[in-house]
Amino acid sequence: MPTARAFVVSLAAFALGAPLTPGSAQAPRPMTFMDQQLMRQAGGTALSPDGNWMVYTISVPNWKEAKRYTDIYVVNAREGLSSTRQLTFTKDKNENAPRWSADGKFFVFSSNRDAAGGAPTQQLYMMYPNGGEAQKITDAKDGVGTYAFSKDGKWLAFSAGKNDEQQVWVLPVAGIDTAKARPLTKHTTPVGWWRFSADSKRLYFVSPDSVDKANKERMEKKFDVKIRNQDIPLNHLWALDLATGSEKRLTSGDAFSVEGVSLSNDGKWAGLRALPNDRYARTTMEGGNHGDLYLLDLDSGALERLTENRGISESNLSFAPDGKTIAFSASDDFVYFRANKVYVRDLAATKGAWKKLGASYDGDVTIGWWSDDAKTIYFNDGVKATNQVMALDVAGNTVKPVTSYRAALNAQKDDESGKLLVQYSDPKTPAVHFVLDKADDLANKGAWRQVTNANPQVANFQLGEEEEICWKSVDKKETCGILVKPVGYTAGKRYPLIVAIHGGPQSADVLTFNGGYGSQAYAGDGYMVLKPNYRGSTNYGEAHKWGIVNDYFKKGYEDIITGVDKLIADGMVDGDKMGVLGWSAGGHWTNWIITHTTRFKSASSGAGTANWISMYAQSDMQDVRANYLGGKPPYEDFEAYWKQSPIRYIKNVKTPTMIHVVDGDPRVPRPQSDELHMGLRKVGVPTEYFVYPGFTHGIPDPRNQLLKSVAEKAWMDHWILGKGKFQWQDVLKTLEEPAATPKAATTSNPE
Repeated sequence: MPTARAFVVSLAAFALGAPLTPGSAQAPRPMTFMDQQLMRQAGGTALSPDGNWMVYTISVPNWKEAKRYTDIYVVNAREGLSSTRQLTFTKDKNENAPRWSADGKFFVFSSNRDAAGGAPTQQLYMMYPNGGEAQKITDAKDGVGTYAFSKDGKWLAFSAGKNDEQQVWVLPVAGIDTAKARPLTKHTTPVGWWRFSADSKRLYFVSPDSVDKANKERMEKKFDVKIRNQDIPLNHLWALDLATGSEKRLTSGDAFSVEGVSLSNDGKWAGLRALPNDRYARTTMEGGNHGDLYLLDLDSGALERLTENRGISESNLSFAPDGKTIAFSASDDFVYFRANKVYVRDLAATKGAWKKLGASYDGDVTIGWWSDDAKTIYFNDGVKATNQVMALDVAGNTVKPVTSYRAALNAQKDDESGKLLVQYSDPKTPAVHFVLDKADDLANKGAWRQVTNANPQVANFQLGEEEEICWKSVDKKETCGILVKPVGYTAGKRYPLIVAIHGGPQSADVLTFNGGYGSQAYAGDGYMVLKPNYRGSTNYGEAHKWGIVNDYFKKGYEDIITGVDKLIADGMVDGDKMGVLGWSAGGHWTNWIITHTTRFKSASSGAGTANWISMYAQSDMQDVRANYLGGKPPYEDFEAYWKQSPIRYIKNVKTPTMIHVVDGDPRVPRPQSDELHMGLRKVGVPTEYFVYPGFTHGIPDPRNQLLKSVAEKAWMDHWILGKGKFQWQDVLKTLEEPAATPKAATTSNPE
């Protein structure tokens, strides 16, 4: 057995491998953790109004600076990848969020390309799809925030100013390259959300009733103490007449604060999402659960309260294209934690009855987009080990699958062009985008036109095969997960196993590219990886998701262990060479596993709980934890929380355990990892503890993300296989090597 003192991270664990580029003569090789960090991301997609062109951004990692930079590309949406052209080449700057003019002749984007000293301050630029130099069209002192064209195409509006002084400015589209911006709003308080009306005659905006000048002054004078749940002014909705410049208040009073607005296409209605005038409801992470929906008649000013379900989150307030129906999504029968359903009502029927849609569908029904005839609502949902597009028949109240690919896809409708944009990924394909003409094409992949391929280098990677497997748990209920086989897998051979547990737990591992903890890097080094969708996961029905309520760990633990047993029984896994790892809820389960079995030779716990009692107040989330652990806060039932706390069973641990956490993690705060680390030390279990700088739930710096992955794998190699070294200079070498990145591909991915 290796000793803790001997543990170090090897360069082999890094598997640095020279970056691959299209046309590279290098022989295919397994994927590495560095390859994972060098993956590029296509986003910011924008289709021209006629649907013939798409501009988008590609985010490229700069490894040495631990940053990502974006450039803009254009592609003919009819011709596909072969027509791809890169339009900007700023290298160490960013171009973001391209938006087309109404006539489709040019587009506007934001960039910090002219900001002094690499500052993030953004200005707006215009550019033509056939290329040429971008032209700067704004010079806002504090930079530009959000921006949008008016529906009639005459105006480009943008927000600018310091946060507590922000207003909306406007540029005429005619002569935009030489025009000077003028202020559109001159409100006494800062403008937050805003949007043009459908007829372009008004600008709707949300603004607080006041500004806390005393608070502003103390911050300016560096009395910058943080006040927990600090009370903030209420927000209300206003309308600005573009012809006269006059403002009109549309909501008022101290009963609620407007936090979200949706507008009907006919300009008659505004749907509001508002939070109660409660400082705690408005300033906590789960405050959104206390919001309700309102309907505002924009002509008469009449305001109707649509829901009154404190503690239940309603969302997706939406108006049907025919202007006759209003809809929203919320948990079934407005019971906390149940699957979402859609509720519809005749728009004109004040205080009319709501009809629940999708009750017979065992999944989440939401509102993605409406068909033009308002008969169908399309939405994306997880279905077992995949993500699919579903169709809700509004009149028939039935849900049917539109797609059935062994993949993860997400579809959305572009309002201006009417086209559909699909993001697609499977175990062999990183996220790529396709353009479709209509919803009927979703089921016919031959009608899809591929328009992005940000990572053609993956064609040169040797990847382990991935599949969904299922097994019976202790209570005979079916549980499934993703099995990643080692590169070069041979049937009948037993392999070392890594059990990689997803977070959430309300999420699921699906058949996507390299999903979950860099599983392909493990597969490339001879490991088999099991990613179980244990009880508590989504995608397998409401009963499966609810299966851990009131007994958080028991059934999920049994699901995971029986999955491992199946692989051993099938002759695929060496039961003496197994490790377990996870982050967030995956860290919770890792901590429970090491306190309840000694079968695993190695463990890595990332942002996992040790003590539910102490974490209740430390974390930014309380409601969901109480729901899982008995329905009450711990102060009313300490035993319910304590019996589910891994630290209670710390004396049972024998498994060498590595711990990772972000120093300022608000979700699973560092003290949880501190407790686990101290407990492991005091019972004599080998442990290493990595604390990463930052204030997020995930590791923010890509270099530290790599360090975590490399250290974690070396820990597994050491305790499972009996090998491994750790040399910090190997980590530093990654900052010295030039990181070649692939150019945009002009051919589609292989099927």
